[in-house]
Amino acid sequence: MMKKRTLISLAFCFLPLASNFSCVQKFQTFQMPRPYAVEKIAGQAKQERPKNIILMVGDGMSLATMYTAWTANQGHLNIENCQYVGLAKTTSANRLITDSAAAGTAFATGRKTDNGHVGVDADEKPQASILEIAKQHGLAAGLVVTCNILDATPAVFVAKKGDRHQWSDIASQYVAGDVDFVCGGGWSNFKNGKDGRDLTKELAGKGYQLPRTVEELEKISKGKVFALIADDNLPKPKERGEALSRAAMKAIELLSKNDQGFFMMIEGSMIDDGGHDNDLDRLMNEVHDFDRTIGKVLQWAAKDGGTLVVVTADHETGGWTLLGGDITSGKVKGKFSTDDHSGVMVPVYSFGPKAEVFTGIFENTDLFNKMLAAYGFGTK
Repeated sequence: MMKKRTLISLAFCFLPLASNFSCVQKFQTFQMPRPYAVEKIAGQAKQERPKNIILMVGDGMSLATMYTAWTANQGHLNIENCQYVGLAKTTSANRLITDSAAAGTAFATGRKTDNGHVGVDADEKPQASILEIAKQHGLAAGLVVTCNILDATPAVFVAKKGDRHQWSDIASQYVAGDVDFVCGGGWSNFKNGKDGRDLTKELAGKGYQLPRTVEELEKISKGKVFALIADDNLPKPKERGEALSRAAMKAIELLSKNDQGFFMMIEGSMIDDGGHDNDLDRLMNEVHDFDRTIGKVLQWAAKDGGTLVVVTADHETGGWTLLGGDITSGKVKGKFSTDDHSGVMVPVYSFGPKAEVFTGIFENTDLFNKMLAAYGFGTK
């Protein structure tokens, strides 16, 4: 009987599955060549409400990937400095398993929507994002990502489309929008726009500075910035270096010149790619790059005393499971279970004034409401 059950189980392993699950995945291992130092940051809020909010999104990040990254860095991560932790549910309006467009729209606008929708509800009615509401209240606003800025997560803060893949229209909406600082990839999409439009010239006509490298970006001391520092997505961490943290800190420098405050979203965009590719080396390098950026942002926020930092994910990618390792050596071992998104709640870490309201278990749409309430703007 046991042999028969085993054969039946094995037979099911080879049935085609739409979600790309595999019954047998190879173990993968990772060990950091040089763990990085993590500083203890004890932030003390200097005011009841935040003047600034920095939302940091690890696309595809989960508790499992963070704990794996913690082990690989020999028991230390900058994100541990966050004072409060919660859990967010990730279902979209039409699917148990969300995509980045629906999840991003949820925390950017406070509305559940269908997978594939950007900045609109399930009926494709446009919704104001927290970035746009911040601008309406006189705050500055920025986006810093490692992907093409037309991709779903950054797009949900600016664009309104029923299809996340309509990049030409999304690019036009960036030009028509009012973001003070943008940094990511996508130069080729803006240079060669729909119907022959050169959107880079239109951006320049609106007063944007258009640096093409991080080095050029860092020389800017004032004004609006639209930094398209790659033709498409930015390169992998080993090639792009500290581009994410350098761009994030430049954005903070420029946006903080606004006396009313600012809102900014920073995305570790390609954690998601490591999960989709079932590439543990890529996954860890992306998470550690994101965590080093978190460390620099938290250091600045701790000194500022009026900045709320919220770190979360849109969904998990890859179904990564940590199955072994050693904190002393930083070696980790585990398996992926899918090359797609999986259905788990995602962590929400918070630091600074009003950080305590991001605890408990809540819908991803509540991130929007909690941020609005933290500013004192009220809810929709």
